[in-house]
Amino acid sequence: MFDWTAMEYTRLGRTGLKVSRLVLGTMNFGPFTEEPDAHAIMDAALDAGINFFDTANVYGWGADKGRTEEIIGAWFAKGGGRRDRTVLATKVYADMAPPDSSWPNQGGLSALHIRQAAEASLRRLGTDRIDLYQFHHIDRSTPWEEIWQAIDVLVQQGKVLYAGSSNFPGWGIARANEAAARRGSLGLVSEQCLYNLGERRAEMEILPAAQAYGLGVIPWSPLWGGVLGGALRNERDGSGNRSRSGRAAEMLADPAERARLQAYEDLCDEHGLQPGDVALAWLLTRPGVTGPIVGPRVREQLDSALRAAEVDLSEEFLTALDEIFPGPGPAPEAFAW
Repeated sequence: MFDWTAMEYTRLGRTGLKVSRLVLGTMNFGPFTEEPDAHAIMDAALDAGINFFDTANVYGWGADKGRTEEIIGAWFAKGGGRRDRTVLATKVYADMAPPDSSWPNQGGLSALHIRQAAEASLRRLGTDRIDLYQFHHIDRSTPWEEIWQAIDVLVQQGKVLYAGSSNFPGWGIARANEAAARRGSLGLVSEQCLYNLGERRAEMEILPAAQAYGLGVIPWSPLWGGVLGGALRNERDGSGNRSRSGRAAEMLADPAERARLQAYEDLCDEHGLQPGDVALAWLLTRPGVTGPIVGPRVREQLDSALRAAEVDLSEEFLTALDEIFPGPGPAPEAFAW
């Protein structure tokens, strides 16, 4: 069993809030993981010292949108200090109208939708507060003055403690926090973005903006849809039965990308390390990263992720990873003189 006292904690961005270096993602709870198993995974995560749980109002998907929050709410209702020991993050933006409905104002970041979505999430979660309320996507049609007015009211009511962003560009982070500063508001304290060894474009604009404005970075898809978890090895031994689509499928169909993945897996084998552990441990070395999101479907995947917290990567190993997966370089030098 993982010793929870060995878990490292860090402050979320410029706040005083302490969170674990690994974040439990819950997107699979409901669609792929039944409620009893989800509760067991959350118990195991909390016992291991993971105190930062991430979800979204839309998780559950389709006709079951909101189901994941309900599963978490039922877990909180078991008591035992579960809610007080958990830093809870959820998200707002997605259209929450039923699939057969076209009623307006059920999505985006209007003040009306933020208010309605927050109240609905609180009911599903069975809690009186959202610790980190994240904008799931940028809303180009709603002015930041309106968005912050809605968040400020929720903060004043004690229903939201901090606000964060997800999938924002660097300029979006800047606009959001400059607008918050004009109001005397705290603004964004975190950014949740796609970032991993194979997808490093966030280093060009998003990470520098986050660091400049004091946001903690919470990478999602740290294993790049499972590709960095030993995909080629799994193909060979027949354990890679998970269907892949999008970028993951493109990579595995591209001979050049397969060669790069093979070099990565060979490097891990040479050092006696698991590829998935290395991918997570690498993110923990990156400046400004609070902690990657691990989204287990089964308990064994959580146990595997916990190993990464104990992996120490040498400078020589990190250099070798950069040679296989080079970053884009800083902006504007990456695309200008």
